[in-house]
Amino acid sequence: MLQKPSKIGHSSHVLTLDVRPQLLNALSALRDRVAAARFPLPLAGAPCARAHRDELLAQLDDYVVPRLREPDAPLLAVVGGSTGAGKSTLVNSLVGRKVSEAGVLRPTTRVPVLVCHPQDHHWFGDRRVLPGLSRVWVPRQETGDEPHGVVDHEDRVLRVETADTVPQGLALLDAPDIDSLVAGNRTLAAELICAADIWILVTTAARYADAVPWHLLRTAKEHQATFVTVLDRVPHQVVTEVSQQYGALLDKAGLGDVPRFTVPELPESAWGGGLLPATAVAPLRAWLTGQVQDPAARQVAVTRTAHGALDSLKSRMPELAGAAAAQYAAALRLTAAVDTAYDSEYARVQERLRAGAVLAGEALKRWRSYPVDCTAGELMDALVESLGTLLLCAVTAADEHVDEAWRNEPAASTPALMNHDPILDSAEHRIGMTVRRWRRVLEEYAEDEVRDLDKGGAPDAEVVAALVATALLGGHRARAAGERLAERIGVQGALRLSDRATRLLAEYLERALRTERERRLAPLDALDVRAEPQAELIAALSVLEKER
Repeated sequence: MLQKPSKIGHSSHVLTLDVRPQLLNALSALRDRVAAARFPLPLAGAPCARAHRDELLAQLDDYVVPRLREPDAPLLAVVGGSTGAGKSTLVNSLVGRKVSEAGVLRPTTRVPVLVCHPQDHHWFGDRRVLPGLSRVWVPRQETGDEPHGVVDHEDRVLRVETADTVPQGLALLDAPDIDSLVAGNRTLAAELICAADIWILVTTAARYADAVPWHLLRTAKEHQATFVTVLDRVPHQVVTEVSQQYGALLDKAGLGDVPRFTVPELPESAWGGGLLPATAVAPLRAWLTGQVQDPAARQVAVTRTAHGALDSLKSRMPELAGAAAAQYAAALRLTAAVDTAYDSEYARVQERLRAGAVLAGEALKRWRSYPVDCTAGELMDALVESLGTLLLCAVTAADEHVDEAWRNEPAASTPALMNHDPILDSAEHRIGMTVRRWRRVLEEYAEDEVRDLDKGGAPDAEVVAALVATALLGGHRARAAGERLAERIGVQGALRLSDRATRLLAEYLERALRTERERRLAPLDALDVRAEPQAELIAALSVLEKER
């Protein structure tokens, strides 16, 4: 798509951006796949995957797509760095007046400030770039004037200012501290840096070897971004020594070609209270102006950063796809544990039914006293209650097996899966409803069977239903129930009703346990962990690479 420059900040090649509609369509499709990727299960790599997804999505939305759609838009130079590096003072000094709040209290920069030439305001007044930030429009203002609109620090806001001193075609953005104590500031700072055509990474003479600035430098190198580094607040007496040491570190890291600027420590630097002399920031200002006014340099700045962002997709997308695959594999393991537990208990219930386990306790007592001291309705009541107890015990055992299996599965440690209907009353209610429905349908079957019998000698349908239920649920203890049933409705009628009742019981048993299995899986299903995202991410990358 693009020719890569051989050096950071300049190139002898003539570079052009590929802005064909086909490429933009492929990029938009890839962006949608990234946005759809979810990593809800608490696997070891899930937090990192979510962070990478958010960072990639922000870069696509904030920079890559807007830049390809509007290649002639002004360059956006984002000033980033660690706490106290002097970013705001640097921006104010480049502009020539105070546009960003600087001071001793940390974190100082809470609302990012973008300053551009008045004729470039239309590029940044809407949400062409950084669409996730609402705008507060600030015209040229005198000290003490309030900006238009109310800045609520709970909102994600971008303050926009204009200044004639900023070269047309360039915008400077003062970002929050990348190591801010406020998590939201750190996240926003990372997003803003990813939206830049040019990164201006600021560190100090006291902290240039710290981890934070070097993490930013390595990230910029990995993304092949156009960037420069500013060594700020360097005491005059050690400026040569510190500059040489910093340069040596850059050379060792393979960053020796990065444009480097040094700003001396001055009284105006103290507490960020003033503007630095124009001479202190003149080299950086001249370099930035050159990036805008030299068409070749501008093209290099834009295409290098855009190319680096697109090139990084070749490693970042497979990482997301791998994380999505791990999520799906974990979901399958969780599902298999539930299926195994419920299948095992379903088989156990069938064995217990064949053994006549329902006809025990109160139900057996009722059967032995039937019909002298027990009515058919009372016998059915006891059988229904015993069947419900058998099913509830099966569900309880299945859930215990699931809990045991899930305790060994890190993906199950999310509260959404662990807090699963802890009160068994709801399961008891659902199972009770199911067995009562089974009873009603069985009684309807009994009514059908006796309807065509001789009206004078036809048995009561409730008696027939109680006998077929006893024969079905009582095993060898209920052999007499089948004989009595045949005496009342005939052998053929008894066989016919028994067959229908057997199929009905199997249907309702399966329904009862399926309902509880689905109830246990419902929180996992709600997380919507599917197999498709892995393939969709890779396919979207493949289409984009073909277009490039």
